[in-house]
Amino acid sequence: MLEHRLQALIKEDEGLRVEFKTCRKALNRDVYETVCAFLNRYGGEILLGVDDNGGVTGVDPGAIDQIKKDFITAVNNPQKIMPSVYLSMEQVNIEGKQIVYIFVPQSSQVHTCNGKVFDRNHDADLDITGKSAMISNLYINKQTTYTESKVYPYCEMTDLRPDLIEMARRQASFQKTNHPWKLMDDMALLRSAKVFLKDYQTGKEGFSLAGILLFGKDETILSVIPHHKTDLILRRDNLDRYDDRDDVRTNLIESYDRIIAFGQKHLSDPFYLEGTQRISVRDKIMREIASNILIHREYVKAFPAKIIIEKNRILAENGNRAISHGFIDPDNFTPCPKNPVIARIFKEMGLADELGSGVRNLFKYTAVFSGSRPEMLEEDIFRVIVPLTEQAGEQAAMQDAAQVTGQVTGQVTGQVTGQVLLLLKKCNLEMTKKEMMNALGLKGRDNFEKLYLQPALDQKMIERTIPDKPQSRLQKYRLTDKGKQNMQGAPHA
Repeated sequence: MLEHRLQALIKEDEGLRVEFKTCRKALNRDVYETVCAFLNRYGGEILLGVDDNGGVTGVDPGAIDQIKKDFITAVNNPQKIMPSVYLSMEQVNIEGKQIVYIFVPQSSQVHTCNGKVFDRNHDADLDITGKSAMISNLYINKQTTYTESKVYPYCEMTDLRPDLIEMARRQASFQKTNHPWKLMDDMALLRSAKVFLKDYQTGKEGFSLAGILLFGKDETILSVIPHHKTDLILRRDNLDRYDDRDDVRTNLIESYDRIIAFGQKHLSDPFYLEGTQRISVRDKIMREIASNILIHREYVKAFPAKIIIEKNRILAENGNRAISHGFIDPDNFTPCPKNPVIARIFKEMGLADELGSGVRNLFKYTAVFSGSRPEMLEEDIFRVIVPLTEQAGEQAAMQDAAQVTGQVTGQVTGQVTGQVLLLLKKCNLEMTKKEMMNALGLKGRDNFEKLYLQPALDQKMIERTIPDKPQSRLQKYRLTDKGKQNMQGAPHA
């Protein structure tokens, strides 16, 4: 339990990674300097409502909501903390008094507070602004700790895909109407996202591994990380090989979409109301699996990442830089980002939530989906196992059969499949079949026409630009008004 762990921290006193703040009715002004110092060094834990001697003074219960609001607003404000961060606060009862707990992860970037750089030394926050040697050491330490920050000085803008940068801009603006990326050009956006960095060991600037994985062309990504792929496998009947497979070797943004689509294709989706709104439990689970396997993977490890859907479980595995070892307990764990830059961009785009919430969501929705608890094992290989009930497996198999039958016969059921949704997302302009297949990362023409193109045409989600000559060599396809409306009304998977 978090309460017991915090009691142990209080007994140990303040140190390199622990800080106490009294904060009876309002935040101490120096709390943000501590946040900055923890981000820049090894991360840490802040306890509001505890004095310097470890005495539990408590936070005024009537002031807690305003303290949380002020803190979250400040750490998301680049004029206070730059780059801004996403941190959560938890209220805990200790000795009959309310304290507020803040976990600050180690960041892969160097942060400033009110324009100053702070570092942590023992139990103090040190202002090292202007001390170039100490600041350079911070940058070097982060580039050796977080492989996502490795700089590739010979990678140029032409090695990236402008449509992916535009997708990030558009989705971030959808999440926040006045998002700063909305008015930035591509290079300014990439700098703001911290994927164009300076290597303080060589003095050269360039795009980072995170930037290449997110926005790079396929050939750029595979030249940097030749082993990069996410293997999606259905092994329900053919246990020796597989019943279906998608070998995903592309950028992380489109990899996310293909993982979601694979789950939508092969998993049942039980009816579930959260309040008065229907929630897709299947999509919630696949979202967390996709986020984990893409955001927290150690990409320099050649271990092949995979998601396998079997009769009685979903198994996900990826190479990992282990912070702790053993099974994760959602009630007693400390979240730690393995790739903070990738995590931040996913969050800006609405593809991931606050750090730590994914674990709780996975446990919550697995209980709804199969009445069981998932297993999350943190070792050098990170494993997630989501149990499936026999009934869910049978429903999914029936769903697969019905889907294939409908596609083969060309019957229109009115249901927009994951493949059609994925096609609609890629069909931004007038495109040829080949252009759409390239955007989806597909090779098989027959599979593309049967599972993606024809269902979209049948449901009038897309249309031919030359309708009276279907086989014209100049034929292209575009979204219909119905397709545009469907994309506007559908939540991003």
